[in-house]
Amino acid sequence: MSGTKTPPPRPIKACLFDMDGLLIDSEDLYTIATNTLLRKYGRPDLPWSIKAQLQGRPGPQAGEILSAWAKLPISHEQYLKEVFVIQNELFPKTQPLPGTLDLLEGLKKGGIEMALATSSHAANFRLKSTHLPHMFDYFKEEHKVLGDDPRIPKGRGKPAPDIYLLALKTLNTTRTGQGKEPILPEECLVFEDSVPGVEAGRRAGMQIVWCPHPGLLGEFKGLKKEVLAGLTGAHKEDEEEQLRHTEVEVEQGKRRTGMPGEIDDGWGRLLESLVDFPYEFYGIKVA
Repeated sequence: MSGTKTPPPRPIKACLFDMDGLLIDSEDLYTIATNTLLRKYGRPDLPWSIKAQLQGRPGPQAGEILSAWAKLPISHEQYLKEVFVIQNELFPKTQPLPGTLDLLEGLKKGGIEMALATSSHAANFRLKSTHLPHMFDYFKEEHKVLGDDPRIPKGRGKPAPDIYLLALKTLNTTRTGQGKEPILPEECLVFEDSVPGVEAGRRAGMQIVWCPHPGLLGEFKGLKKEVLAGLTGAHKEDEEEQLRHTEVEVEQGKRRTGMPGEIDDGWGRLLESLVDFPYEFYGIKVA
């Protein structure tokens, strides 16, 4: 997207959803679990300046960032064992965040296709979602892309665009099997709460709704426009060359993606919550 003027956004045909902190309240539960262990070993609570770097990233990558900051007197392996016990108790208590169920039902009525694209691996996903079938039944199994999906190359989690491109591919595989035209990346709306996730969506060539936790929003005060454009540099510097050459297949061949957007290009929007979602803004007609 960089280097040329971004065209106006197109009407939306598909919505791709992050999960933690966007659909369900699991980000707060992650914080509780982490702080429980930090306090056990005499360390301060996790600040938002660090949590902001953990959100949206695959577990191993987030673990490296946390370990470098926390400097706990135990190995990372021991930390994972102990925190898993706490998470195992907390995650089955997740609840939908305000507005999410109404939004999913509204999109279904509007004929919008939906896919899930979460960095949570399969075991954690089951813990967080099994008791919420009324929410996750909106996503067909083949349209649920998890963080440990073998189709996502190692080291290519958010903020790389791969997980959102794969989620779109699952939708288009179904569509082509039904004789329908594929949906283009620019016809997709990504819902995210994390900054790396926003960048992943923008680098996938998609439109973005950013719905952050108030604590996260405070960390990016004055940087709203940069976040919405995917220009906060959430990616690692050594990923840049790979990101620059990401390609996605579309009907006319291959369309180059991998770069972030531009300031005020209209492809990103900040919402404080998903309550009373503005369907009309995205060309969605809810019956």
